[in-house]
Amino acid sequence: MVPMKSSFLVLAVLSAASLASAQKLVIKGSDTLGAKLVPLLAEEYKAAHPGVSFEIAAEGSTTGISAIIDGTAQIGMSSRRAKATEMSAATARGVTLKPIIVAFDGMAVVMNANNPLAKLTSRQVEQIFTGDVTDWSAVGGKPGKISVYTRNTSSGTYSDWKDLAMKKRDYAKSSQKMAGNEQIAAEVAKNPNGIGYVGLAYITAEGIKVAAIDGVMPSKETVLNKKYVYARPTFYYTNGDPTGEAAKFVEFTLSPGGQKIVEKIGFVPLQ
Repeated sequence: MVPMKSSFLVLAVLSAASLASAQKLVIKGSDTLGAKLVPLLAEEYKAAHPGVSFEIAAEGSTTGISAIIDGTAQIGMSSRRAKATEMSAATARGVTLKPIIVAFDGMAVVMNANNPLAKLTSRQVEQIFTGDVTDWSAVGGKPGKISVYTRNTSSGTYSDWKDLAMKKRDYAKSSQKMAGNEQIAAEVAKNPNGIGYVGLAYITAEGIKVAAIDGVMPSKETVLNKKYVYARPTFYYTNGDPTGEAAKFVEFTLSPGGQKIVEKIGFVPLQ
């Protein structure tokens, strides 16, 4: 029989060991990755690693890269590459921004489900989002003022869209900024004259439809073979090579099991 004092000592040691083994991964950044994909990856990872907890904040790619620079997250989610200014800020802090491609994505142009149009040219998309064209009749649709919905300025998608679709031009002054993909889809679904862009993981929302661009629809195949004009990689950022639990989670994301989740959510897995 173990003396009571010894039992308390054993329990104390076990409790301390349990606390020591508990790990918390802080992941911040992109809504494109952080609203659906990374939370599901985290749930699957926790099932196999019950001692690990997650704090996930999906507030835009800029916040993810900033969190790596200031040391408030182990992993930063980003739908764009770090800017030169961010690289310089990281270097000044002794931080090495390391990009890790975790999935590919296609930015789909979405319209209200009742819009009679089914396709647009990339030139028309540029004209709509910059405000050169403001009425649907100018691009073959029914007369009506176009309502443009975009992401907010902290979003990597906001920046990528300017690069890929707008020749780096400014958005139309009348464009309305949304916090995430789901918000854009919801607003377009409510507005017969609405148009916006969302990642492939968000194109099944009710009330919207995807426009073919230059005759091409976004899909796994057209993103991989680069036939779809608005295709891009998405990233995790870490400070140098990831270590500890962060390294294990990155490895899981890139594993066959993790990439199955990538595809299940609607992203294009790595080949």
